[in-house]
Amino acid sequence: MRYQGQTIDFTEPKGAEALCAPDSVSWRVFKNPVTLAVGGITAVILELAEPRVRHGVWDHSIFEKQPLTRMKRTGLAAMITVYASAELATQIIERIGRMHAGVSGTTPCGKAYHASDPELMNWVQATASFGFLEAYHALAGPLSEADRDRFYAEAQRSAALYGATAPPASVQQQAALFEKMRPHLEPSAILTDFLDIVQKALPLPGAGLYVRAAIELLPDGIRQDLGLEARRAKPWMMKALRVMAKAADRLPAPGAPPVQACRRMGLSGGYLYRRQKPAGRPLGRALHKS
Repeated sequence: MRYQGQTIDFTEPKGAEALCAPDSVSWRVFKNPVTLAVGGITAVILELAEPRVRHGVWDHSIFEKQPLTRMKRTGLAAMITVYASAELATQIIERIGRMHAGVSGTTPCGKAYHASDPELMNWVQATASFGFLEAYHALAGPLSEADRDRFYAEAQRSAALYGATAPPASVQQQAALFEKMRPHLEPSAILTDFLDIVQKALPLPGAGLYVRAAIELLPDGIRQDLGLEARRAKPWMMKALRVMAKAADRLPAPGAPPVQACRRMGLSGGYLYRRQKPAGRPLGRALHKS
């Protein structure tokens, strides 16, 4: 597996800790490819709703012409952040930061933006955490309030490396940030184009279900503000995706980053796919019983 020319091996070095521990909520959430696909779309919708982020992404990336390549690269970066050794993850995040340092401009409405702006990094971090968490919670299996708070707290270390100075550390803080940012969010032709492009580009059966589910996960008020009510998922669509997400949550894929990372830590490849023990239990006890 390669990321921008660098070979990424999630199995090495043996025993090397990641930014989060194997018994973290993050390791549990990020292993599910169905919820990652849905949650990733939700996150990008929210990012593109903010005009400065929208033009930073759309005007300075290959998303419009090569959406699948960009989505795969972003997905791999997420896998590296969660499952790679902390040393490798830090190196890759620093590289991404150097790339962001060169992204700046002005929106058509005259708002200046810079990709390294902490306010924008806080928003991107919040939207990513929200999308992945809510997709898992809605489709793979409900998470407790404590687990959901823990998920946001676990992201603090990597968020700081990316340049976020005040990312939400709990569900309550996430909701407060969304309320603060809501007046600045807006519909756009770019957002509509993104949804259409993704629906055509995703190499998945029923790609339209993923897009509609992603829209369904948006906070009600924001979904209405963005004019996306007509593209909400029908109940049967969410039910179908729940079947797929629950199956994916139990079936380890050989060679996938979560499986390889578990083996690096001396765990079986199926460690994350077993019935989960309560979050917060000391890792040593979890390893002893795995």
